[in-house]
Amino acid sequence: MKIGFIGLGNMGAPMAANLAAAGHDVTGFDLVAPCPNGVSMAASAAEAAAGREIVITMLPNGALLQSVAAEIIALMDKGAGFIDCSTVDVESARKVAAQATAAGLLAVDAPVSGGIGGASGGTLTFMAGGTEQSFAMAAPLFDIMGQKAVHCGPSGNGQAAKICNNMILGITMIGTCEAFALADKLGLDRGKMFDVVSTSSGYSWTMNAYCPAPGVGPTSPADNDYKPGFAADLMLKDLRLSQTAAEAVDAATPLGQHATDLYKSFVEDEDGSGRDFSAMLPRFEKLGRD
Repeated sequence: MKIGFIGLGNMGAPMAANLAAAGHDVTGFDLVAPCPNGVSMAASAAEAAAGREIVITMLPNGALLQSVAAEIIALMDKGAGFIDCSTVDVESARKVAAQATAAGLLAVDAPVSGGIGGASGGTLTFMAGGTEQSFAMAAPLFDIMGQKAVHCGPSGNGQAAKICNNMILGITMIGTCEAFALADKLGLDRGKMFDVVSTSSGYSWTMNAYCPAPGVGPTSPADNDYKPGFAADLMLKDLRLSQTAAEAVDAATPLGQHATDLYKSFVEDEDGSGRDFSAMLPRFEKLGRD
């Protein structure tokens, strides 16, 4: 297929490369990032989209998504597919989907989970919103770029699933880091802590698969000086999206709000920017009760 891919950052570049490696004709565009192997570089987003059977976007925020969509939708052929893999606010996702649908395109919002490693390895999970027909259009490409795709319902529901998932992730990571910091001060060996919790009711993905304690459990960013697999800056972005959505629908999310506040302090006022979101553990290690 002829595919346009707009947004070739840490996530978009390996996703586009995997599509090219699978035999698709991929043309990419990014304002700053280089093209990955197998992908042809376009001079603009418009050039990357014109005449393509499917256009995929992976962009940092809703405002940029809306700007790019306004530029490319009119250039795409009726019946083409528009797959947005960005993580943005639900309102932006639904607005862009409505514009694409009105232009005769098949629109899917499909944010991802799995991080840079999942993008490189083709093991991402896609949370997709859109019609059944739109999801069916996108599914073969999801199979190349990921290991699982879930159709979550109409447009915007992919974003809803992503921000709910990542709100849980942020809250759980904070709880895991707090527990390790408490265990340290109680004199409990971290390895023993992991052995108990990872097989008990405290089991969680943040403990068992992404342990924030170095040298404990499977290898994680904690074992690489907290160089980001999933940056604290991105966790803060997703938590803020969750609270914007919660406010819009009058949902009570006190733990989500508190997690947002903690990551805001960590990223903006402390040393969290550019570090993995699990680096909350050394943060809590330094703190006392007050």
